[in-house]
Amino acid sequence: MGVRKETLGYESRTAAVLAYRKEGRTRDWIARQIGVNVKTVSALECSAGRHREKAPDFVQPSCGSFPIGVRERLRPHARARDISVDALIRRLVETIALGNLVDAVLDDAEELAP
Repeated sequence: MGVRKETLGYESRTAAVLAYRKEGRTRDWIARQIGVNVKTVSALECSAGRHREKAPDFVQPSCGSFPIGVRERLRPHARARDISVDALIRRLVETIALGNLVDAVLDDAEELAP
């Protein structure tokens, strides 16, 4: 297994490929964005499929539902990144979780104190 390379804000090339494919992007478009050939995109996608078959507990994250006002405020940020609002929400939540930034983002320490 290779080393994960952070790609376009995703933890790995595979994660980027899967996210963009879920958004409906073509393999050719993804290859240009990542800077690889189309065969590499196909291989990453295929490899991820095999991994999911071996690990049936793999969960595709869902964005759930958000008030329209929240989605509208996120729309310009998603557009600037050429991704969907749902992809931006997933990216934000993942970045907050992986960066251990929940307390910094929520700033509710006084409410949590015993």
